[in-house]
Amino acid sequence: MRPWQLQEAKARFSEVFELAMRGEPQTVTRRGKDAVVILSRDQYQSLRGSNEKETLISFLLHNTPRDGIEIPIPEYAPYEPKVDFSDPAFWSEE
Repeated sequence: MRPWQLQEAKARFSEVFELAMRGEPQTVTRRGKDAVVILSRDQYQSLRGSNEKETLISFLLHNTPRDGIEIPIPEYAPYEPKVDFSDPAFWSEE
C-alpha cells in the first residue's frame, strides 16, 4: 500500500475509493505525514466491532478503567452570585 499525497488523492479519488472497496486500505498524507486511512465500511465495522452507533456516554461507561473507584454524582446546586445585589454599597458610584 503506497501512501497518496492529499492533492493526488483528491484528483484520483475514484481510484482511491475503488482500492479501498477491494479491501486495500489507502493511506493519505498531508505535508509528508500520514493523516488518514481510507478503508471499506466492512473493514471499518470489523475494527469497530459493532454495527450499532455508540454514544459518547456509552463509550466512556464501557471503556473507562474503574479499578474500584466510585465517581459520585453531584446533586444539583443552583447558581448563587458572589455579589450581594441588595447591598446599597454595590449601587453607589463612588
